[in-house]
Amino acid sequence: MPTRIPFAVPFRPTLLALCCSLSLAAHAATPVTPQDANNSQDGNTLELGATNINADAPAPSALPPAYAGGQVARGGQLGVLGNQDIMDVPFSMSSYTEKLIRDQQAETIGDVLLNDSSVRQASGYANQSQAFVIRGLPLNGDDISLNGLYGILPRQLMSTDALERVEVFKGPNAFINGVTPGGSGIGGGVNLQPKRADDVPLRRFSTDISNDGRIGEHLDIGQRFGEDNRFGARVNISQREGDTGVDDESQRSKLFSVGLDYRGDALRVSGDFVYQKQQVNGGRNSVFLGSGLTSIPKAPSADTNYAPKWATTSLEDTFGMLRGEYDLNDNWTAYVAGGAKHTNEIGRYSSTTVNDNAGNATVTGSRIAHQEDNTSLMAGLNGKFQTGAVSHKLNFGLTGIWTHARNAYDFDFTGHASNIYNPVDVAEPVKGSSTGGDMNDPGITAKTFARSAAVSDTFGFMDDRLLFTAGLRRQELVVQGYAYGTGERNANYDKSITTPVYGLVFKPWDHVSFYANRIEGLASGPTAPETAANGSQLTNHGQTYAPARSKQTEAGVKVDMGSYGATLGVYRIEQPTQGYSQLNADNSTTYVFQGNQVNKGVELNVFGEPLPGLRLLGGATVIHTEVSGTAGGANDGNRAIGVPTFQLNAGVDWDVPGLQGVSVNGRMLRTGGQYADAANNLSLPTWNRFDVGARYTFKVEQRDVTLGAAVENVANTKYWESALGGYLTQGDPRVAKLSATVDF
Repeated sequence: MPTRIPFAVPFRPTLLALCCSLSLAAHAATPVTPQDANNSQDGNTLELGATNINADAPAPSALPPAYAGGQVARGGQLGVLGNQDIMDVPFSMSSYTEKLIRDQQAETIGDVLLNDSSVRQASGYANQSQAFVIRGLPLNGDDISLNGLYGILPRQLMSTDALERVEVFKGPNAFINGVTPGGSGIGGGVNLQPKRADDVPLRRFSTDISNDGRIGEHLDIGQRFGEDNRFGARVNISQREGDTGVDDESQRSKLFSVGLDYRGDALRVSGDFVYQKQQVNGGRNSVFLGSGLTSIPKAPSADTNYAPKWATTSLEDTFGMLRGEYDLNDNWTAYVAGGAKHTNEIGRYSSTTVNDNAGNATVTGSRIAHQEDNTSLMAGLNGKFQTGAVSHKLNFGLTGIWTHARNAYDFDFTGHASNIYNPVDVAEPVKGSSTGGDMNDPGITAKTFARSAAVSDTFGFMDDRLLFTAGLRRQELVVQGYAYGTGERNANYDKSITTPVYGLVFKPWDHVSFYANRIEGLASGPTAPETAANGSQLTNHGQTYAPARSKQTEAGVKVDMGSYGATLGVYRIEQPTQGYSQLNADNSTTYVFQGNQVNKGVELNVFGEPLPGLRLLGGATVIHTEVSGTAGGANDGNRAIGVPTFQLNAGVDWDVPGLQGVSVNGRMLRTGGQYADAANNLSLPTWNRFDVGARYTFKVEQRDVTLGAAVENVANTKYWESALGGYLTQGDPRVAKLSATVDF
């Protein structure tokens, strides 16, 4: 593995508004006093979630409070286990707050997850989606949950403007949340928490502009009503439009969300409705590797766009959910939730395949139509009781996900020659070399159904200083495939499996927790196709395999010093590899599903406010990966594709002494080398990225105002960010942003 490390601003109305705000700040700003900072939602002190939290008996749906510094929370939602404090669970997790999202001007889920040293990201397969790598294993957008529900979020891009928390669970989570709809997420999962109205009314308007002229506006309104503020409403409306830092690439996004909730003495109900539309023109996506490569070509300039101008994608999602919970008594709570989504995607995509080390490439195109209608349900019961000296926290849960996908495609006749260093503006190719279905009315190509039942108990000994969790989840997976165009069913998969979980927490002191777990992940097993890649008939075509079971063992220690904390863990994840065609002695060909990928890692995370006004958020991950049982043993012992050797994050946010209300921040990302092919002949070098930013918070006529500036990839470094999937994702170029926020 190689060890080498391999702005003119347009005059626009938003820029004018920012300049006026700067002038106003210089002549009329009222410095933020310590008391104001403590009372302000933008202060650098601990923030609570949007829901009332009773220290004696918090509601099960109440979000864990923010940690010192306000960037991360003390815990998060763990599926059937409910909301948990990080020190009380035998798992590794992180929860990033809305304050962090605003302070960093994070626009997408990927921007937020850059703060986690266990997570890296990549482009989707020839489209604009964000894919994530947690502990060296992929997580697709389809498999991210909203308030515990799978299957209802956009599968490509998701805005952060309506989110209160972004929660990361590290490790397989088939027991915690049930099997994911798409089968990814073996290395970890992500759950999103929507915004809720706080007891303090909120009226907030934000605007931002990038150095390339991309302008954004965001309105956030929250209010509670009625006796004891029982009813709440939170509305978010946002829009961003303009050129990105990549040449000839532009984006337009719109979002409208409404979050309603009722909190009674025993009954709590919430509902969310979201409409999101994303348009990307000339979107630069992944680069495929041609068979003639002997090494990975150096990355082009960071802003180079090797995608043709005619490439475009339109992503439209409408989704929502309802959740209710009722306290049967002081010790038992029942809950139920349901959600649905409708997705409509139209893509005029392009694919770039680099053929040699000089960057010569072939550009091909396709038209893809995708529609999806999903329904997701869950219900459960959480309770606690005592048997002698042993405490119990008992959980029962049921889940069900129904997915209907409609697809059609139209591939272009021919490809066009180009070069990733000097792209050619190729004409739009003629369509129709290969078609499937009606682009104007896509037919059903897949139906999936997953349901499960789970039970667990956390036993507490020695006044809950020793906690032992044990649980089981029984899962049924049904997958039906249908031929493009004809609608004839060509696949039918129906399998069931049980996944256990075991976890141990020992707290010898109030500020230290030792933990260990053994947990599993799950994905649908493959079905043998009719023919092999070489066209030969497979002897066992149609055979379905049992769900692919992944296993993790992990142990570590967590430290909570009140204002700052840290976690250190070691883990081992074993995942079945993909199937392949095997030539037999009698020259027949059989599809086999065998082999394993093992990822072993050490993770360190640091967070909090060790000194007043100094906030830290960083960590380091070292990963060793190895595959076995490959076809003919040819690649046994090699590293798995797209798994970096290490990942390092170092982030700091600092209130400048003597400059009341002024904060500066910086972040370094460093990622080790990784291979792009199974034979380990093609490797990506180590890469670095540096981000910086600053904020000034003050008052004008008793209104909170915040001015922000941020620069991502300060050095405009050119680098290949990921080789996930065996193709290349290039890192984003330098982008500078200015923002202004006012609470009115």
